[in-house]
Amino acid sequence: MHAVLDREVLLERRQYSPEQSSLWDKLSLAQKFATSSLTQFGYDLTFIRSSKSGNIAVLLCDNNAATISNDGEIDTSPNITIRP
Repeated sequence: MHAVLDREVLLERRQYSPEQSSLWDKLSLAQKFATSSLTQFGYDLTFIRSSKSGNIAVLLCDNNAATISNDGEIDTSPNITIRP
């Protein structure tokens, strides 16, 4: 039983990223809810861009981008170019 718990802690620690935690703290409450729903489909929070209308969260899944506006609106076909 102890070995199973140790393994779970290691797996969870492997997926933790201080960078993502820092990004998460910059999201609005609406963006956090929307981000949580997209992560269930394999999207990862990649970066946040500031704009006149507020912060825009950018998530990637494979080579597909999605954006989330400050008020939580999800766009899975944004007109943006992601540089490598």
